[in-house]
Amino acid sequence: MSNNILERILRPSARGRMWQVFIFIIILLIVGSLIDVGAEYNKGTDWLAKKTNNILVLPKTKDIPFRLGLDLQGGTHLVYKADVSAISQSERDSAVEGARDVIERRVNFFGVSEPVVQVDKNIAGDYQIIVELAGIKDVNQAIKMIGETPLLEFKEKNTGQRELTPEETKKIEDFNKQADQKSGEILGKLLSGGDFSALAKTYSEDETTKNNGGDLGWITADSNVDIVNIVKDFKVGQVSMDFVQISSGYELARLDDKRLKQNAFGTGEEKEAKASHLLICYKDIKGCESGLTKEEAYNKIKTIKDKATPANFKDLVKQNSTEPGAKETGGDLGWFGTGKMVKAFEDAVFAQTKGTISDIIETEFGYHLIYKQDERSIYEYKVSHIFIKTMNAVDILGANEEWKNTELTGKNLAKATVQFDPNNSSPEVSLEFDNEGAKMFEEITARNVGQQVAIFLDNYPISAPTVNEKITGGKAVISGKFNITEAKLLAQRLNEGALPVPINLASQQTVGASLGSKSVFDSLKAGIYGFILVALFMIIFYRLPGLLSVFALGIYGILVLAIFKIWPVTLTLSGLAGFILSLGMAVDANVLIFARIREEIRSGKILSIALEDGFKRAWPSIRDSNISTLITCFILIQFSSSVVKGFAITLAIGVLVSMFSAIVITKNLLGLIMGKWLENKLWLVGVKKE
Repeated sequence: MSNNILERILRPSARGRMWQVFIFIIILLIVGSLIDVGAEYNKGTDWLAKKTNNILVLPKTKDIPFRLGLDLQGGTHLVYKADVSAISQSERDSAVEGARDVIERRVNFFGVSEPVVQVDKNIAGDYQIIVELAGIKDVNQAIKMIGETPLLEFKEKNTGQRELTPEETKKIEDFNKQADQKSGEILGKLLSGGDFSALAKTYSEDETTKNNGGDLGWITADSNVDIVNIVKDFKVGQVSMDFVQISSGYELARLDDKRLKQNAFGTGEEKEAKASHLLICYKDIKGCESGLTKEEAYNKIKTIKDKATPANFKDLVKQNSTEPGAKETGGDLGWFGTGKMVKAFEDAVFAQTKGTISDIIETEFGYHLIYKQDERSIYEYKVSHIFIKTMNAVDILGANEEWKNTELTGKNLAKATVQFDPNNSSPEVSLEFDNEGAKMFEEITARNVGQQVAIFLDNYPISAPTVNEKITGGKAVISGKFNITEAKLLAQRLNEGALPVPINLASQQTVGASLGSKSVFDSLKAGIYGFILVALFMIIFYRLPGLLSVFALGIYGILVLAIFKIWPVTLTLSGLAGFILSLGMAVDANVLIFARIREEIRSGKILSIALEDGFKRAWPSIRDSNISTLITCFILIQFSSSVVKGFAITLAIGVLVSMFSAIVITKNLLGLIMGKWLENKLWLVGVKKE
């Protein structure tokens, strides 16, 4: 009797709280569903608006995509071996971590979606840097960017420059005569029916390709302009009729295939545009000398926009543009592809139709009008070649014999920033050296007063100013004929610096997008089967509570997937395995609770009290088992590689949400349906009425 009285006293306020929690659960369900199926919801709102002639317009939600890992999206897995032999034992960890940071910055600049870059050290003490590039298609370009080492050098005039001796001149002539004879011999064999690949293996002097029958793979004009110029008008299978002389030797080429180049993420053809632009900057922008406020700059470019046409655009640029050198260039940017301009500018160019002038575009440099003159697809060529080397003076005297190295290099660079020349507003890169570099730069300028000091980047001279006086303070400026974007790119590359340790590509594994799609489909199928089997088990063994737990399990799945999106969690095959495993673990707590409720009912307690005691007494077991799982997940996250880490993260999220699902959602649903009607139908909870 006392239990019934207690139930009547507590029930009104308790049920009120339950309804409040139920409303909260429904709100969570709606929000989670909108996050999970945002794209489908937006399509539905568009369809409804169209059907009702925009009378009924529902608000749209932000479509947040799932972040798919390498094995689901496709991409490349690269393993680099770090050479730490020249670094002291105590500094190796920090040096390799520094290399990892540099690689990550380079990959991020390349635009790879959510790259994974991590260090792995084995028991033998060898260091590896693992790079996972999900969704990447241009693997060779990514590898080139990761491994490149920007080499900044300061060189002074080599006063010991000499001319070739007669013997050296004769040596060059004899060598080139033999090369000419050799190329003629090869051509004769080919015209007589010889196999191109076999001739390449026998005679080609390109050691990197001769063993592959001269196969260069897929190349573009950016990567190999000399050979592309030879084969660009060929039909597939066509061989050049004669050797073509380039700067380093003779080339005989065969076009094996030709295709339109796809963008880095495989979502369409890669394009390049030819455009010019008109820039109006304002005084809040560093280096801008116009003196205009932002509002005045906008009004000015708006006035220009109203009268701009393709015919008068160049004249308007020369008269009004604040870009340095615009009077000479007319704002011409030439041909450029994606990744060459700032994003807002690039998006506008590739979205507009050729022959048109854009709306006003705002970037960090000010306001732009863009005249898109043309657009074209980029072709890739699969080429095999036979290369015969020739000799010239550079091979004897050296490529940079005019200049000699100084002790000052990029390792002494503290930072690089973009600034503007106060005289002509042209962009330039300011260099600031560390203490050792400042001292060396002072010594270099002191001994070269009245002479040039050249600045080389990757063995290419980018500036050679004349020293007027000794420069103290550890600062220098690189000026040249580059635009703002090029100056920013140069500063960024210099700030990234050289890799602290040498790295070598040890292995490369590429996963195709089709294989990734199959993995997603198989994982989804496994998840559905797992959910159905768990649902059947719960309903058959626990009746009504089991049915409610299945409903709670559905909410659990929606919430977990929403967390995966907004965190965001990178989903891999192992991560999906952790999620599917957590489906089974999500009902673990319910099994303990329902079994305990049955025991409480059999002991003679009424249903409402049995419910409270069942949850209360099952909680310690639920708590301890889940905490032990979470501890294991934490250890795996901290100390394992990316594959195991993905499994641990998704499992940990699943465990946390499953505790909320069992303790809050299932309990609340049971409490709401609890009543006298159920007291008389205890078979619905799997208990025979005594």
